[in-house]
Amino acid sequence: MRALVVWCPDWPVVAALAEETLPPKQPAAVFSANVVQAVNGPARDFGVRRGMRRRDAQARCPEIAVLAANPDRDARAFEDVLAVLEQLRPGIAPLRPGLVALRSPGRFYGGEAEAAAVVAERLVQHGVWDCRVGIADELFTAEQAARRAQPQDSVVVPAGGSVPFLRDLPVEVLEDPETVGLLKRLGLRSLGQLGDLRAGDVLARFGRQVAWVHRVVSGQGERLLAERTPPPDLEVHVDFEPPLDSAETICFSARRTADAFVERLARQGLVCTELLVQAEADGVVASSRRWLHPRWFAAADVVDRLHWQLQGSLRAGEVRAPVERVRFVPETVVPDSVHADGLWGGTDERVQRGIARVQGMLGHEAVLVPVLQGGRAPADRQAMVPWGERPTGLRPTGLPWPGSIPPPAPARVLADPWPAALVEPGGRPVVVDERGAVRGEPARFRPSADEPWQPVAAWTGPWPVEELWWEGTPRRVARFQVVGVDGRAWLMTYDQAAAESVWWTEAGYD
Repeated sequence: MRALVVWCPDWPVVAALAEETLPPKQPAAVFSANVVQAVNGPARDFGVRRGMRRRDAQARCPEIAVLAANPDRDARAFEDVLAVLEQLRPGIAPLRPGLVALRSPGRFYGGEAEAAAVVAERLVQHGVWDCRVGIADELFTAEQAARRAQPQDSVVVPAGGSVPFLRDLPVEVLEDPETVGLLKRLGLRSLGQLGDLRAGDVLARFGRQVAWVHRVVSGQGERLLAERTPPPDLEVHVDFEPPLDSAETICFSARRTADAFVERLARQGLVCTELLVQAEADGVVASSRRWLHPRWFAAADVVDRLHWQLQGSLRAGEVRAPVERVRFVPETVVPDSVHADGLWGGTDERVQRGIARVQGMLGHEAVLVPVLQGGRAPADRQAMVPWGERPTGLRPTGLPWPGSIPPPAPARVLADPWPAALVEPGGRPVVVDERGAVRGEPARFRPSADEPWQPVAAWTGPWPVEELWWEGTPRRVARFQVVGVDGRAWLMTYDQAAAESVWWTEAGYD
């Protein structure tokens, strides 16, 4: 059984551009931690490459679209490609977003080149313009063949021809910078030179992955495809005869279908967290909307969303004829164990339904939830995410953040810092020099212009931070924890570059 690999280059960029509704020819790159993770062809023409820093990429291509990395988005967008391929040949093996393998259906289509042409044609019809196909005896060779094909074309490695095909390839195909650098330092430039080494030496020096490639180049490698079972059809619909024009009547008639929808998911051990609700009138989709749930949709939640959607559509005039069909499509499903209740319980269901209704009336961005992320200042550690949506693109909390204050975190973070003052016994402001040394002993302070002066009971710091030095306009700040004689504690910041006041109050320890 030969392997057929479909490769869609630069898939993270393709998925991100589609989500942002940007043109496909827009120079773009996906960044993670300000490093280029994926880049498309128009940006590569300007010299942008993977692993490049963001400022270097923007210097080479000022009009480049900066897109955030989101693996969930990439996988979700690639599901449509997988569905197209499953219609041609059940039992596909997704490798990662943008790369999928399946057993070559060459006999059914009259030849392997013909099968690759059918695959490319279906994907182009689906809107995937840059798709490349490789066919070979085993998976690694088929992937390398796909990477050497032209857009909408294929490279077919003859049966038994994997070894001569692979021997001329450079070691860069391993896509591991450390391993590639080590091989080059040892004078190994091609996979053929790697294949001439002894298997035991390769395993001991380079590890299992390179040893497996060595076996493939030696003509002994074979990897079975981990084929996935086609997912069950979880979509349900209900038809109305005669059609109905009342939202209450439609919801009452669809209640049993909502129960069947949730039960069908439960039999698969799944719950729905993102639901598409569609209402058809006169043979066309008159109302369509995606709904998110912070946990998962029960039957009552499905009926509620249908009712709110129909009310808004009828009021806006989107549905101008009686509804003849309602369809529930699970857009995102997860194992039910992910959303099992903890021992301490969860959010009250009435609160969740109320929040969902506010989102239905005012929009998805109307209800935001604070999420913790990495950062130095307390305000930098806050990120607002729409209710029910998984946070993406957050700064990692596990990384070291030099200059950040130690725990406990302040209870109240000010949206706009207050102008403050901190002086020494002689009345002169306490200052912090460029080396982070404190000049003057803090004696009195006031956290804002409305607060009276009071003596300092205790203080600690500073925690100096130098920011934005890479942009040529460095900002040097130093943070202090100050406790007054009234027992209240404040997080105060010294900013020498500030225009109005060098001292600010950022947060309070209430």
